[in-house]
Amino acid sequence: MRKDVRILLVGEPKVGKTSLIMSLVSEEFPAVVPYRVEEITIPADVTPERVPTHIVDYSEAEQTDEQLFQEISKANVICIVYAVNNKTSIEKVTNHWIPLITENTDKDSRVPLILVGNKSDLVEHSSMETILPIMNQYSEIETCVECSAKNLKNISELFYYAQKAVLHPTGPLYCPEKKDMKPLCVKALTRIFKVSDLDNDGILNDNELNFFQRACFNSPLEPQALEDVKNVVRKNLIDGVHYNGLTLKGFLFLHTLFIQRGRHETTWTVLRRFGYDDDLELNQDYLFPPLKIPPDCTTELNHNAYLFLQSIFDKHDKDRDCALSPDELRDLFDVFPYMPWGPDVNNTVCTNDQGWITYQGYLSQWTLTTYLDVQRCLEYLGYLGYSIIAEQESQAAGITVTRAKKIDLQKKQTQRNVFRCNVFGDMASGKSGFLQAFLGKNLERQKMIKEEHRSYYAISTTYVYGQEKYLLLHEVFPDFDYLTDADMACDIVCLVYDVSNPYSFEYCAKVFKQYFTDSKTPCMMIAAKSDLPEVKQMYGCSPLEFCRRHKMPPPQSFTCNSAAEPNREIYTKLTTMAMYPHARLRCMCTCNRCTFCLCQNLLNSELLQTVRTKLYAVVLRRHIIQEDMTSSSFWLRASVGATVFAVLGFVVYRVLLKIR
Repeated sequence: MRKDVRILLVGEPKVGKTSLIMSLVSEEFPAVVPYRVEEITIPADVTPERVPTHIVDYSEAEQTDEQLFQEISKANVICIVYAVNNKTSIEKVTNHWIPLITENTDKDSRVPLILVGNKSDLVEHSSMETILPIMNQYSEIETCVECSAKNLKNISELFYYAQKAVLHPTGPLYCPEKKDMKPLCVKALTRIFKVSDLDNDGILNDNELNFFQRACFNSPLEPQALEDVKNVVRKNLIDGVHYNGLTLKGFLFLHTLFIQRGRHETTWTVLRRFGYDDDLELNQDYLFPPLKIPPDCTTELNHNAYLFLQSIFDKHDKDRDCALSPDELRDLFDVFPYMPWGPDVNNTVCTNDQGWITYQGYLSQWTLTTYLDVQRCLEYLGYLGYSIIAEQESQAAGITVTRAKKIDLQKKQTQRNVFRCNVFGDMASGKSGFLQAFLGKNLERQKMIKEEHRSYYAISTTYVYGQEKYLLLHEVFPDFDYLTDADMACDIVCLVYDVSNPYSFEYCAKVFKQYFTDSKTPCMMIAAKSDLPEVKQMYGCSPLEFCRRHKMPPPQSFTCNSAAEPNREIYTKLTTMAMYPHARLRCMCTCNRCTFCLCQNLLNSELLQTVRTKLYAVVLRRHIIQEDMTSSSFWLRASVGATVFAVLGFVVYRVLLKIR
């Protein structure tokens, strides 16, 4: 919506242009009228539309044609004034003023015109019969007002209509020749209807209509008023009301009726609330609200945004199979000007056996977009009407900006939920297979992926100590000499080599030594294609020895060549290392045979947990009196208990050491 309105009055000499302005300002007819008055600014608080208004006068006697052309180019609306008792001034409207204005305005930016018939106090008849054919001939004419500067008749109305022509123009909405709304207006209102249809049943029920009314006009409709609206639609349209709810046809009919009855402001209020500008395009300020992201910080969706996206999924998952079919996905994105997700998305997130994006995959893709391109995420949320449906100021309210990673490292804890893992490896080392295995696809399913639908990202959820986290895998192009800052900016590095290729490990070793030796980013070595015979790597040391030298976990065996879904355990380890980069994990296996695993099992056993709980209860029992604490029997029992635990621990250690 415009921040101010500039009104220009033109017309033949002595038709009363200056008198109209002076009568408006002083609220009385001036005794002496100059050739021209200077530009007048009316403050916002005294105008009906609450917008500052500039009124500009024109005088042929005091201004040149060049000055007139400049004023025409700056005006938001032009009032062509004629005298109702002067036939020549009426003729000049069509044979002089309208052609002159058309020549000096941009063809793409149509300036609304208002015909003003002044001096109505001097005649008893109306000039409307003469003016109506002119209005029908020129679509840029918004309306015609007959007034009298002397009697102050319709003076305020004149400038109100001028304001209205700028702030609520008819041109973008309605075609007078066809007596119907224009296609762009229909398209915008159709999107608004679909966004407001919260259950996606094709009708707006009473609750949805009231929510729509509150969102646009800050007050609900009374039950009787709501019924009256539906009755008007019923009388004029057969299929405008269905199951006591308003259909899309009924919704469009109501707005056509508003426009035809001169209530353009109602339709414009709705359009602007849903983000549309004067050209019926979604406003850039609406789609891209300001969001400050400091360096070293990432962006994530917050709880409210996830709830909103879940409701959108439920709204379009008509068969309730927790997956979006191609038709359901197209229906979901019908409120977008384009299809935002391509075929590669099906290879970026989890899908079902039919290749349809699952509920988890749907949320994962939104998480990925927010992390990689938050501006695009804001745009997408804008198309879905997040700020209206979630009753937030803008889409930015659905975004969480995490604190800087260096602060997480200092505090040795993080509140982030999305962790990025950059996957490095030589050509044909198994990187793509590693990414697709994260989505549950074995080698057979991976062979069905077309090259043009391949994705260099994979994202899904993992659980670390009972907490759900997102792990984002990014396959880095294996160009050793051209690694960018983005290639190295991550939470964990994954180095993949092919155990059956003797030259595969060398690439991983070089990448690590050049870029990550002194980095605080944790790294993990992946021995891919472990189902194939392992060969000796042609490098100065073995992968295991290399990991020991650089204090890395031992290489993790991995294969996606299995009948069932690939094991996801390795991805949990990656997420754990990303969450706790300061922790040096001594063992990354779960073999249940090595000393580390057996000790972990013992520490987590139910027996030891029970004994430890009882010991704490004895030591911390509040009702032990001071005399008991000082008695020799108490300390004797404590000493015996400590001795038993020490002996038991030593025996277990010797047994485990012997087994290893």
